[in-house]
Amino acid sequence: MASTPARQRLRDLLDTRELIVAPGVFDGISAQLTKRTGHVAAYMTGAGVAASGFGLPDIGLVTATEMADRVRMIAGALGDIPLIADADTGYGAPMNVVRTMRCYEAAGVAAIQLEDQVFPKRCGHLPDKRVVDAAVFEQTLAAALDARSDDNLLVVARTDARGPLGLDVAIERANRYAEAGADIIFVEAPRDEQEVERIAREVDAPLLINLVLGGLTPLESASRLQELGYAISIHPGNLLMQATFGMLQSLCQLNGSDVVTHLPASPADFFNLVGMSEWLELDAKYTVKDASWA
Repeated sequence: MASTPARQRLRDLLDTRELIVAPGVFDGISAQLTKRTGHVAAYMTGAGVAASGFGLPDIGLVTATEMADRVRMIAGALGDIPLIADADTGYGAPMNVVRTMRCYEAAGVAAIQLEDQVFPKRCGHLPDKRVVDAAVFEQTLAAALDARSDDNLLVVARTDARGPLGLDVAIERANRYAEAGADIIFVEAPRDEQEVERIAREVDAPLLINLVLGGLTPLESASRLQELGYAISIHPGNLLMQATFGMLQSLCQLNGSDVVTHLPASPADFFNLVGMSEWLELDAKYTVKDASWA
């Protein structure tokens, strides 16, 4: 498959070693506005797509084909502006990852993000995440790298190990994934400035950092991230939270209710606006615990 101007543009931006600030986009208007306000890249947020496109929380409910359809529309709206697109765990075994990679590549993404969580995944700033063995995720990466037909399409490897296994393991995994061929490394949810600095110091690869409003990671300035050597900062919630606030405000004005009672203060609060607590109750109801062979 021939390369695209957007993919070449992302590689050129990385070569400048200037921090790439990528707002989180989730629909056509957020993509168009990102382009028209002069941003150099965009990040398709899986959480934003789940909530805005399907009224669902970011807990693994949206399918690969639903995500690929949204990728195609957003990449089309952005044109030559590079799109970094969330693909969660790749949506299954290595053969599923191959199909996901082919669909995202055909849709025009400049970079695809894959993560090492157990499926169904959870938003990186929610509790109770679980990760697969590092060797299992290396197979996911191998499938993705082999499946791409354009070497200018970048693969972002995300590890969620910081939460369940600690920062030491997360950094070890990050370097393993870089050695396995990932183009960009993403250590999700460092908890303080010291952890952000340590990741920058100890991971030998171009780094992406996720700055979530109300999330676990401190909202470092672009100048500080540039100083530390981060390559990309993504801001998945900024547009989504402003849009949500605007809608809540308008709705409460219409019926005279108090908007304050609905405003989210954390990612979990936001996902409860689209039914996370109900979905987690269903998950608990049908999850088999302490199963044994008959």
